[in-house]
Amino acid sequence: MTPLKEKIGYGLGDMSSSMFWKIFSYYLPFFYSNIFGLSLADAATLVLVTRIWDAVSDPMMGIIADRTTTRWGKYRPYLLWVAAPFSVCGILLFTTPDLSYAGKMLWAYVTYVLMMTVYTGINVPYGAMLGVVSDSSREKTVFSSFRMFFAYVGSFIALASWEPLCAMFERSWGFSVQSSWQAAMVVIAAACFVLFVCCFRLTRERIKTVSQVGIGKDFKALMRNRPWWILIGAALSFNLFCTVRGATVAYFFADIIGSDAHIMLFSVALLFYSGLFLSIGEVANMAGVALTVPVAAALGKKTTFILVNIALIALSIAFFFVPVSAAGYWWMLLLQVLISVLTGIMSPLVWSMYADVSDYSELKNNTASAGLIFSSSSMAQKFGGAVGGAAVLWLLDACGYVTAEAGSADVSQTPGALSCLWMLMTFIPAGVSLLAVAVVSFYPLTTSVVESVTAGLKERRMSRTVPAQADEMTDFANTNT
Repeated sequence: MTPLKEKIGYGLGDMSSSMFWKIFSYYLPFFYSNIFGLSLADAATLVLVTRIWDAVSDPMMGIIADRTTTRWGKYRPYLLWVAAPFSVCGILLFTTPDLSYAGKMLWAYVTYVLMMTVYTGINVPYGAMLGVVSDSSREKTVFSSFRMFFAYVGSFIALASWEPLCAMFERSWGFSVQSSWQAAMVVIAAACFVLFVCCFRLTRERIKTVSQVGIGKDFKALMRNRPWWILIGAALSFNLFCTVRGATVAYFFADIIGSDAHIMLFSVALLFYSGLFLSIGEVANMAGVALTVPVAAALGKKTTFILVNIALIALSIAFFFVPVSAAGYWWMLLLQVLISVLTGIMSPLVWSMYADVSDYSELKNNTASAGLIFSSSSMAQKFGGAVGGAAVLWLLDACGYVTAEAGSADVSQTPGALSCLWMLMTFIPAGVSLLAVAVVSFYPLTTSVVESVTAGLKERRMSRTVPAQADEMTDFANTNT
C-alpha cells in the first residue's frame, strides 16, 4: 500500500495539466475565431493540422521515456525538466501579436506546435508513471482516481476563474481584450509550474522495469496488441464526446443563452454564464471520480464503460428538449451535473484500462513499454481534441455562423447556425458515445483476464529477482574464499 501523500502528489500533476487542457479545449477555438482574429475555417485547419505532429511526438516521447535512466527513475524527472517550458508555451499560445493576418497565422501554428510538443514531453512520462507506482491493478485504479479527482479540481479552478480573470484585467486594469486573455493565462501558467514541481517532489517510482527488446520489436508488439487498438478507439470516442460538447459551450452561451441570463437561487439572481456551467460540471466530475473504484470493482471495467456511455447517450438527447428559459436553465444545469458525473467515472477508468493493457503487453511480449503504451493514450486524447475542436469550427462555418470582432457588439446568427449549436450539444455527442459502446464491446481484458495477467507478472518478476539475489550471494562467497 503506497502512502497517501504519493497519491495526492500524483494527482497534482494532472491538476496542472487539466488547468491548461480544459482551457485549450473549451476556450481556444473561441479565442482563435473571436479574439485572435482567425476565420473559422483557418482556425479549424490550424487545430487539426498542428495535432498531426502529436501522432509522431507521442510515441517518440514514450520510447525516450522508456529508455531513460536516472536516480529519480524513468518517467519522474521529466516532471521537473519540462515544467517551466510547459508554462511559458501556454502563455505564448494565448498571446496575440501585432502582425498581419499571415503573420498571426504563422505565430498561431508555431506556438500551437510548441505547446503540444512540451505537453507531450511532460504528460507522456507522467501518464506512464501509473504503470510503475504499484504492481496492483486495484492500486493503479486508486492512483488513477486520485489523478482524475485532482484533474477536475484544477479544471474547476481554471474554468471558474478564467472569465472573471479576463474581465478583471480588461475592466479593472484597462487591458485590451487580447492582453487580458494573455494576462489570465500568465496566472494559470504560474500555478501549473508550481503543481508539477510538487508532483515531482511527492512521488516515487516503485516498480523497476526494463525493456528487453529493441525499439522495432516494441512497435511490432504494439501493432499486434489487440486490446490496445480497441482501447485507442474507445478512448478516442470518449475524448471526442467531451471535446465536442466543451468546445461548443462558449458559442452556445454567447448565441443561445445570451450574456444577460440569470438563475434564481434563494431569491438571489446569479449570472448564468459558460464558466459557471463548465465549473459546476467539474465539481460533478469529482463526484464521478469518487465512484470509479467501487463501481468498477462491482461491475468490471468493461461493463462500467459500456453502461456509462449508454447513459451519456440518453442524457445528451434529453438536453435537446430543454427550453431556453429560467426554468430550463436549471434543467440544463441538472443534465450537465449528471453527464459530468458519468464522464468523471470514465476518465480514471480509461487510464486504469491503459495500465492493464501495459501489463498485458509486458506479460505477452516480455518487454516493459509503459511509456509507449501510455503515449498512445495521450495521442488519443489530443487527436480526439483536435478532431472535436476542428469539427465544431468547420460545422459552424458550414452552417453560416457569424464571428464577432473582439470587443464588438453581439451579432445575430442564422437559424442554421443556431440549430447547429443545438446539435453539437446533443445529438452529435450522443452519436459519438454510441460509437464508443460499439468499439469497447470487443475489448478482451475482462476482470478475470486482468487478474490472470497480474498473477503472471508477479511470478515472472519474482523469478527474475531470485536468480539475481543468488548471483549476488555467489559473488560474495567467491570474494571471501
